[in-house]
Formats: sequence, C-alpha cells, structure tokens
Amino acid sequence: MKLVFAGTPEVAVPALDALIASGRHEVAAVVTRPDAPAGRGRRLVASPVAERAEEAGIEVLKPAKPRDPEFLERLREIAPDCCPVVAYGALLPRVALDVPARGWVNLHFSLLPAWRGAAPVQHALMAGDEITGASTFLIEEGLDSGPVYGTVTETIRPTDTSGDLLTRLAFAGSGLLAATMDGIEDGSLKAVPQPADGVTLAPKITVEDARVDWTAPALRVDRVVRGCTPAPGAWTTFRGERLKLVQALPAPERTDLAPGQLAAGKNNVHVGTGSHAVELLWVQAQGKKPMRAADWARGVRITDGESLGG
Repeated sequence: MKLVFAGTPEVAVPALDALIASGRHEVAAVVTRPDAPAGRGRRLVASPVAERAEEAGIEVLKPAKPRDPEFLERLREIAPDCCPVVAYGALLPRVALDVPARGWVNLHFSLLPAWRGAAPVQHALMAGDEITGASTFLIEEGLDSGPVYGTVTETIRPTDTSGDLLTRLAFAGSGLLAATMDGIEDGSLKAVPQPADGVTLAPKITVEDARVDWTAPALRVDRVVRGCTPAPGAWTTFRGERLKLVQALPAPERTDLAPGQLAAGKNNVHVGTGSHAVELLWVQAQGKKPMRAADWARGVRITDGESLGG
C-alpha cells in the first residue's frame, strides 16, 4: 500500500522505521508537527520523525493544522491507501480522515478501551496496572474510540518509569503497526468495535498531578514518581523551592517518620509518607542538574525535623 505516516516524537520513530523496512509498503510522505523552539537558544528544531524521514529521503509535510488547505491538497495528490499514525499530536478533522481509502490507523499505547487519551502509559503506571500494551485502531472523530485491529501486551515491571515502559511499547508496537498494515492490505484483518465496558480516560498529566502528596501511602508516592518520570517530573517543595524527584524506592523498614519528614544518613535520604518511608535516590533542585539525593542532602545541610512539601 501507499502510506503517509503521521508522527512527531522520538517514540514514533521505531514505527516509521518498521514501515520503511517492511518491503511491502511505500511510505510516500510523512506528516509531523512544525519545527519547534528547543534548547537554551530556543532555535527551531525539526521533530525526530521529520529528521528520520529526511534521512530516508521521504517527503515531509509540516502543516500548522491538519485542516490547512495546502496540506489537504497535497495529501489528495499523494492519494495514500492508508495513513498510519503514532503520537502525531494534533486532532485530525473529518476532511482529512476521508482522504485515504482505508483510513487513518493509530498505534495507541494501551489495551483499548483502557486509557483513552494523551497519557496512557503514565496513567497505567500511576494506577498500579500490572499489564499494559499497545493497540492499533481505525481513527474516528471520537477520542480513541475506533474499532481495533490488533493488540500486543507488555508486563509492567516494578521499577518501570513511564520512559522505560514507553520505550518498550514503541518497539513492540512498531511490529504491531507493520503487521496491521499487512493485514489491511491482504484483507486478513477486520477492525472489531471496542467494548462499552472497561473504558478509562488518560488525560495529559498536569504539573499539579505530578506533585507528591506525602500523606499518601508509600506505594502511591512510588507510582507517582515512576509515572511522571521523565515528564512532567514528580516534584515537591523544600524550604519554599521546588524539588524534582527523579528516582525513589519504597523503604518499608522505616516506619518512624511522619509524612514528609526527612532523615538524612551518610549515604541515604528517607522521607516519611502515610505508611512507611521512601528512600530518595536522585533529586533535582531548582536551577540545578540531577544529583544523588545523599549529595543534595549534604549540600543543603538538612536539620532535624525538616520536611518536604511544606
């Protein structure tokens, strides 16, 4: 089939690579978000998908909005059979959805209908799910509600961050997306409507969602830290300034600390929660680089009775 691939971040690159390497399909063009400012100089930088497509000699389309007339005209000229999508980052209007004969097929990083929305991996971790996965589905105008072509499952490991899990799903999902394109082409796959039961939503994680509540049990604190790593980053406050929590572990052996109370040893830092303590391994103070929590504690000279979270 002739394909137009839509995607933007690094997590979409493995799927693009899988389609390029499949040998069965022609990736005629790539649709991605416009160049965005990045780094201290805030210079405009192309998306990871755009960079990979340019390396492969594939035409790159960067519409400000997917309803732009120039983009729609070019899409019709290319006349793709199908448009696979991975984390494109913009809503597709009906006028765009109607262009490819076999529709737009999205690779979504959850087992639909669970965790429909922008942050399925983060929500799966924060909810304590033991199993997650990826799904391919035909895009409709509803939120991730279209019929499903296929799924692949992935076990959530006890120390997974959202970054770890998303990386694994990106590679597992790339094979699923390529197989879905094959099945659509040869007619062996039919999309199955999602069940009405089991729908959960995964809206974008806000900065406030990532704030640690030290009165919550240690299990909840651990899930928030892992679920919000690397983005937007779990955080708390110390002496009135924000402190990012990069890595922490439950420490069930310590039950003597009040919620938020700090205890700094020579090589460790513990914080009380609503149950037992957690051990801080890596933190990032405001305006600083990430550092080992024990080094941070020595630098700030924690005193007895000091707490996190105000």
